Amino acid sequence: MRFSPARLAPVLLLLALAALAPRGAQAQGTIAEVDVELVLAVDISRSMDLEELRIQRDGYVAALRDGEVIRAIEGGLLGRIAVRYFEWAGPGRRGIDSGWRLLDGPASAHAFADGLAEGRISAAVGTSISGAIDFALAAFEGNGFEGLRRVVDISGDGPNNAGRPVTAARDEAVAAGVVINGLPLMMKANDGPFSLRELDIYYEDCVIGGPLSFVLPLWEQAKFPETIRRKLILEIAAPHSVPVPAIRAPARPAAIPAQLGLGGQARAPRIDCLIGEKRRQRWMEGGGWEW
Repeated sequence: MRFSPARLAPVLLLLALAALAPRGAQAQGTIAEVDVELVLAVDISRSMDLEELRIQRDGYVAALRDGEVIRAIEGGLLGRIAVRYFEWAGPGRRGIDSGWRLLDGPASAHAFADGLAEGRISAAVGTSISGAIDFALAAFEGNGFEGLRRVVDISGDGPNNAGRPVTAARDEAVAAGVVINGLPLMMKANDGPFSLRELDIYYEDCVIGGPLSFVLPLWEQAKFPETIRRKLILEIAAPHSVPVPAIRAPARPAAIPAQLGLGGQARAPRIDCLIGEKRRQRWMEGGGWEW
């Protein structure tokens, strides 16, 4: 029987993802205590081109191999974290999903990054931030880890336009003790019917939540690896010991705190949290395609 490279590709991908499977105490059916259970939820909607998707994936791979990130992991109270990386678009549409993995030093971090680097780059239609949050929240249950914190890191280049309202998903996750941080991709904030110039404000007021949650906008494609690296350090390390990174952004601070007003009181959103759904509806009424 003859084998072609095309037939071998799926096998190689499965082997790469298998290398990301959780090990150690979790594999033995016990609970592994970690400093943080961290979900990296990465947008692969079709508003991003192939080059952007590759730069995004490479940014996460480079960050997970970075010495400062690894030192942040090792410098925690327990010196280890649990990470799960998955890619998302519209409801039920996802790219690769690493499953949970224990990271406790250079070897495990590099192995995790290597597995991600081998995954196929893909894109899908729709932008369901709520679906990504719901998937992440469910992923914490029964994962074999017990973290001092649970964090979901959402990156995306547009507002929620499919699935249930993003605020409903956010509030449910926050009520369960999960912190949601945001990485709004602002490089094409003025392009296309589903883009949003105020995406950072949308993420601040409609997406993130929980104690010490923050938004770190990305304005330049070239800054992707550096921004992800700094964001991971903020999420992994003890919050009081890590300064908020300074990243150049037009007239807005680099790291934006959670949606609280003076005195720590919740305030009304400055932007319509259903703006993505409304724009999608107008698009369809104007003859746009449905997904």
